[in-house]
Amino acid sequence: MLTSTNSARLALRPQLDLAPASSPAEKFQNDTLRPIMKLQHELLLAVCASYLVKRKVKPDQLPAGKRWAKIKELVTRDNRLRGLLFGIAIGQFVPSEMEYYLVNESDTNRRITNLLVERLHSVYGA
Repeated sequence: MLTSTNSARLALRPQLDLAPASSPAEKFQNDTLRPIMKLQHELLLAVCASYLVKRKVKPDQLPAGKRWAKIKELVTRDNRLRGLLFGIAIGQFVPSEMEYYLVNESDTNRRITNLLVERLHSVYGA
């Protein structure tokens, strides 16, 4: 059931022109995760930038090859940063999306991690 709050939340998401999905997991990624990541892009970057300053990590001073590895390490292994970034994404779910997430948590977490790493690498790794 969509309440007005949920309808408004869905209306905020950008429409993306993506190829049709071949599986339910890919459909969830394309219809839910990617639009949320795009919508929350600035907030994700601000949180990450603040976190990097607190941790004294300077990706621009790392060789290009090590930047990707450092970003991936932070998103996959640093539970505090991971929790912050995941919360920004998962907090935008409507109840039906949360139900899907809870049933498919492992695969969805992997997809969220990959999207976060790609997005952060496009900013810090270039």
